[in-house]
Parts: sequence; C-alpha cells; structure tokens
Amino acid sequence: MSTAQVILHLTFNGECEAAFKLYEQCLGGKITFLGKYGEATKPPPSPELVDKVIHATLKVGDQTLTGLDVANADYRPPQGFSVQLNVAGPEEAERIFQTLAESGKVVMPLQKTFWSPAFGVLTDRFGTPWEINCAS
Repeated sequence: MSTAQVILHLTFNGECEAAFKLYEQCLGGKITFLGKYGEATKPPPSPELVDKVIHATLKVGDQTLTGLDVANADYRPPQGFSVQLNVAGPEEAERIFQTLAESGKVVMPLQKTFWSPAFGVLTDRFGTPWEINCAS
C-alpha cells in the first residue's frame, strides 16, 4: 500500500496569511508554519513579495492544507477544482458555509440534496472554491 499523502496546495494573490487565519478559525485547525519571502530568501524574488507568504501549513485534524502567495503577474484564479469539506452535521455545515461565504460568492446555497442533508458550493473572498458537504 502506498504511503503517499495527497495535500492541497493553494496559491494566493497576496492574501495567503489572511486566508489561512480565517481557515484556522473557521475549520478549528492550527497554523503550524507561516514563513515570509523576506525571511526565507535573500534577496526576495521581488520587492512586492517581501512581506508575503512563501509557505503556510494548516493542520485540520489529520489533514493538511498548504499555500503561498505568488507575484501579481504570476497569479491565476483557481479553476477546475473545489476544496470539498465534509462535516458531521447540518449545524456545522451552516456555520462554516456562512463564514466562508462572507464577502465571497455563493454558487449553490446550502441545501438538502439526495445524498446530503446540507450541501452547498461557494467561492470565498480569497478566490478559493469550496463544496461544503454534510455526511449525515
């Protein structure tokens, strides 16, 4: 059996630190590392990145989410995927959905579906696409 682990790595346009602090609070996780370009590389790749995140790690349970900021010219909005978050109950789904949807864009409101008592799709204010899915 493989020992490989799939870890989602997100890129941001200068808002990685703010995004990870929101995700930490919202998801009940813990930022275990947050390094800046100015601390890691001498000189930084560009002046605009000095105070931006070169690497961030967020642990949520036994899962890991990583991310970084990229130069404005290199940034591309995420597309072709969503971060699917499976939660235990409808109340937790509602809380997380509302928190992530604030100043973002709701694609599909949180609602009952044939597979879930609470499922919704949104893009948060940082551009990260999410699917919130309640297992029971």
